[in-house]
Amino acid sequence: MIEVLVTSEFEKRYVQLPLFVQKKAEKQEQIFRENPFHSSLHTEKLEPKGKQLWSIRIDLDYRIISRFLNAKQALFLTCGHHNQIYRYTF
Repeated sequence: MIEVLVTSEFEKRYVQLPLFVQKKAEKQEQIFRENPFHSSLHTEKLEPKGKQLWSIRIDLDYRIISRFLNAKQALFLTCGHHNQIYRYTF
């Protein structure tokens, strides 16, 4: 089981998501806690690889950007529409 921590940036952007997307995100977070590489999450490592950032799919349009802190913890950095989220710099 993975413990999920969130940044203030994630919290700020999460409340701006449409409610139906928030509900999907909650479902995906539960799946992530059990298995961060479950096929429904489409977990993928982002470029540049050295930053250790991962994308988790909420649905076809929305993503969560995360970083693994260790084998038992992950940090959700931000979330939003995929057209905007990948412009975010960490």
